[in-house]
Amino acid sequence: MTIDQVFEAFDTLRVLVIGDVMLDSYVWGKVERISPEAPVPVVNVQKREYRLGGAGNVLLNVQSLGAQAIICSVIGTDAPGDLLENSLKEKGLNCEGLIRSDDRITTIKERIIAGSQQVVRIDTETDKPVSKAETEKLVAKAKELIPSCQVIIFEDYDKGVLTPESIADITAFANEHNVPTVVDPKKRNFLAYNHVTLFKPNLKELREGLKVDFNVDNLDELKATVRHLKDALQAKGALITLSERGVFIDFNEETHKLPAHIRQIADVSGAGDTVISIAACCVALQLPAKSVAAISNLGGGLVCEMVGVVPIDKELLKSEAKRLV
Repeated sequence: MTIDQVFEAFDTLRVLVIGDVMLDSYVWGKVERISPEAPVPVVNVQKREYRLGGAGNVLLNVQSLGAQAIICSVIGTDAPGDLLENSLKEKGLNCEGLIRSDDRITTIKERIIAGSQQVVRIDTETDKPVSKAETEKLVAKAKELIPSCQVIIFEDYDKGVLTPESIADITAFANEHNVPTVVDPKKRNFLAYNHVTLFKPNLKELREGLKVDFNVDNLDELKATVRHLKDALQAKGALITLSERGVFIDFNEETHKLPAHIRQIADVSGAGDTVISIAACCVALQLPAKSVAAISNLGGGLVCEMVGVVPIDKELLKSEAKRLV
């Protein structure tokens, strides 16, 4: 496939994103005095903004690529849950798989910013696993949606929506229906993602998840560690993001290490979300391993040039891919 054909084919995909979706709240203000009650700054609020966080940013990246993004998650029946559901719908995202629970609070991460300085972050959340009943609902909803999708992204932030039971059940069902599974893992369920198609930890997650240390600059040691990871999970492939060292992929009997593109780094937040979104869409189109890694690596680099968490610009990615991939 040519780059033009790949980017055109993105528009035909339905991508199911299963995991922890949350709200990012930003409160901007000015500090002109210290509180008389305690030695803390008084922030005079000028503006509030809510953005989609966690798996929400992956949904926005998938949508930016032209694919249809569908969320499958559990959130609360609280006011932040209403805000979150409305935000998803306002962005034109498919909420068929969204489950509202009376027993759960919606994760909201609130950043108080004075001038350009973050003063404090307030997290309202639970990380306890969802109940057995909620797990059954989530799995049933995923099974209902999987046959019409071309790829699944597990977006795990260790907030409890994904459990070893739901991961195993959904993965087995996806494999029966030949729908590839792509994983952005965190610590708690790291070794629960057995028999997935492509597993995408970063270097720190790889070391901590396998409890190994190795010299990342030694290609043989890197290859051996990733082989160990694939064997441990019986996964078809692994894509490791290595920050300024680029990416490494071991997938479909191919291994490639690609350097990072030299860029003016403004903000690295959200780069992993962009990488997983692009990688999943490329896997859905059955692109070769090197193309999966190259286009994902390029997208991750491009969003680092933007300030804040922003989804990938499809046209910019396409023109850069034509030039570099």
